[in-house]
Amino acid sequence: MAEKADILDFSLEELERAVEDLGQPAYRAKQIVKWLHKGVGHFDEMTDLPQAFRHTLHEQFRIGKLQILESLHSKSGYATKHLFLLSDHNIIECVVIRYKYGNTLCLSTQVGCRMGCQFCASTIGGLVRNLSAGEMLSQVIETNRLLEENGERRIGHLVLMGSGEPLDNYKNTIEFMKMVHLPAGINMSYRNITLSTCGLVPRMFELADEGLPVTLSVSLHAPNDNVRKLIMPVASAYSVVDIIKASRYYYEKTGRRITFEYTLIKDLNDREEHAEELAELIKGFPNHVNIIPLNEVEGLDFRRSPERSIQRFIQVLKSRGVEVTRRRELGFDIEGACGQLRRSFYSGSESQHYER
Repeated sequence: MAEKADILDFSLEELERAVEDLGQPAYRAKQIVKWLHKGVGHFDEMTDLPQAFRHTLHEQFRIGKLQILESLHSKSGYATKHLFLLSDHNIIECVVIRYKYGNTLCLSTQVGCRMGCQFCASTIGGLVRNLSAGEMLSQVIETNRLLEENGERRIGHLVLMGSGEPLDNYKNTIEFMKMVHLPAGINMSYRNITLSTCGLVPRMFELADEGLPVTLSVSLHAPNDNVRKLIMPVASAYSVVDIIKASRYYYEKTGRRITFEYTLIKDLNDREEHAEELAELIKGFPNHVNIIPLNEVEGLDFRRSPERSIQRFIQVLKSRGVEVTRRRELGFDIEGACGQLRRSFYSGSESQHYER
């Protein structure tokens, strides 16, 4: 018997068609979205739907909820990492980051990653599969439920910076962002969503033409191709010049300032001349550089830049008129910081990381 379709994977338009095919008016779809985004686990809980229709929905579809395996809390209290079990026993991780202005969720878009960035744990073991739009949405829904149970505020901002390259899972990522934006549901503003990419240039242009004014964050990490090729295989396909062209186009189409992520790695990309080169590369359109001191990953050889090098790099950028911030270091002790999320598999008794 074929497995029932996960109703969380349906776009609003697809859900409206499905509802009409079942003999109900299209507006029922928005009622269903409301309940799904509230985190109900069974169609019987959708009390404003006719009972017979709820029974039909149960016969036709399933609600693909994620199972929480573990929650790890940082000593600072500012970060919590959730491990969720998927239906195929793979495990994904997402991280709640608590700011004064509200809670942000760093969520995953793939199980593993095939981009191969040399300093990132997410790419260890490669890519297993893409997450569906519903599996991405479920990370938000389940995290909101956990926050509310703890008396905390719901998620107010999303960053697609967990495991995976969002633009390598393009269709599902776009569908997810449209779903989480639905007024009938979570109603997340596009301007409160940040999508991070290592620089898949054709997809960056395509994203600009989607008309979704999300913030684009580009993982640059080097001011030239020679250095970038040492740590990011994608640099062999797309040059930094191509990435800057795509970034400019994104700004021109959306009016959204670009963020460039730059992880400082000792003796690789952290010299003053690198800062000068970076400032020259990105000049001429609104952008902002986010400096990330490397979060060292067990099993990888790269080391964090000394504090004096970090400070000097930032000073050089500022002297060239670059808007720059240093990312707050939250969640390192729970392996929930930038570059530390990785894929796992649940064996039935314990989760196993794929560094073995």
